[in-house]
Amino acid sequence: MSTDKAAVGGGAAEAGKSPGTTTLITGLTAFMAGLDNLVVVTALPTIREKLGGSLQDLEWTVNAYTLSFAVLMMFGAALGDRFGRRRVFTAGLLLFTAASAAAALAPGIGELIAARAVQGAGAAIIMPLSLTLLTHAVPAAKRGAALGVYGALNGLAIAGGPLVGGVVVEHMSWQWVFWINVPVGLLLAPAAWRGLAESRGANSRLDVPGTLLVSIGILGLVHGLIRAGGHGGWGAWQVVGSLLAGVVVVALFVLWERRSSAPMLPMGMFRNRAFSAVNAGGLLMSVGMYGVVFLITQFMQTIQHLSPAQAGVRMLAWTAMPLLVAPVAGILSDRIGGRPVVVFGLALMAAGFAYWALVMSPDVSYAGQLPGFVLGGVGVACFFAPLLNLTMSSVAESEQGIASGSTSATQELGAALGVALLAGVFSHSGGYTSGRDFVDGFVPALWVGAAAMALGAVVMLFATRPADAQGRPGGGAERAEPAREAAEPAPVAGS
Repeated sequence: MSTDKAAVGGGAAEAGKSPGTTTLITGLTAFMAGLDNLVVVTALPTIREKLGGSLQDLEWTVNAYTLSFAVLMMFGAALGDRFGRRRVFTAGLLLFTAASAAAALAPGIGELIAARAVQGAGAAIIMPLSLTLLTHAVPAAKRGAALGVYGALNGLAIAGGPLVGGVVVEHMSWQWVFWINVPVGLLLAPAAWRGLAESRGANSRLDVPGTLLVSIGILGLVHGLIRAGGHGGWGAWQVVGSLLAGVVVVALFVLWERRSSAPMLPMGMFRNRAFSAVNAGGLLMSVGMYGVVFLITQFMQTIQHLSPAQAGVRMLAWTAMPLLVAPVAGILSDRIGGRPVVVFGLALMAAGFAYWALVMSPDVSYAGQLPGFVLGGVGVACFFAPLLNLTMSSVAESEQGIASGSTSATQELGAALGVALLAGVFSHSGGYTSGRDFVDGFVPALWVGAAAMALGAVVMLFATRPADAQGRPGGGAERAEPAREAAEPAPVAGS
């Protein structure tokens, strides 16, 4: 009887399973997966040079990871609920590690893209389950500190991703961007099997049709956006057909979820104005941020001829800023509520991108670019610091796990759409033939990124409820405590 209790959610009760060990294993795993989300960005120009990829190939190198991550994340969490979280988590670690080795050994861009898609599938398993395993293993009195360590490691991965990628590419090779995961994964997998407590979720039903429908639908949308940049423009039949097919299949997904007895994403949750606003705002933020990151790193290396390491160091003014500002933003959100802080953050990012669009030229100095980096970094910190509490307070306690998973998946989806959309805008107006040609494409892409952030700020104004789950006024709901079991924390600077 006690064994059954431990298996279904009572992982902390297993003898010999230390909360400290669990925090270390899950935190390092989140660090590895988070690092891989941005570490490849500074390697893109080198990958393009060595493997001969086009702009569209570079987009798929990023989007193959974020797409599979986004659409499989909630399915990965459900697999853990059904078959055992420790078991599935360990399998996900091994899958991620094997895919990293395959990416390092890829002889061509096609093989690299395929390996990146498998990497994303592994990350979609280990990221949501890492937090679930952590919250089950750590007593409530110590959970805040454990989540703080977990979040700090995740934030450090995001901040250090471009720098680590730049240093590794410059002093070793682009393949080592992926090789570095292999020894870490091979050490963490047996440590996870021995050191983590097993647990299962109450809802163990898998929504396979829903997962397939949303995967095919989103793939159609992203495929259409990417083809628009390199195959005849937005009016080409391949582009229009892919986008229409994507919309139709996503609509079928919505219909299926409404009829399913065990949906991966209950559509009724979107009748909640606050929940819909948080998801829409997160998607728009990722559209702007990831699309701009994809292009700015190429601008620094391809046009301004900086080394990968130099580009990574300069990116720290953006990516490392949340480590300094997020604690202040968190305190501020406790005092005035999360919504105004998130809106302010999105407005700052919009201002940063608009500033870049106004000053951008092939020979613009780093000092001239710096205000945009700083505005973007402070904005990211203000956006993510209160986001988890804002998400949790937008729904009832019983829906908080699904709400967190939905918000995280939406942000990954926005990253894929943003890279495809802004790269399409870039290629429509410019290209790589000269510095002037690159800037001619980059500036309108920056304006699109700024518009996405500004629209996100407007949408987030609606991220409030008349009353929370306990019937208190909506302003108090923004200060609600985070859920005990969330599918994944919001990344510090975009995962």
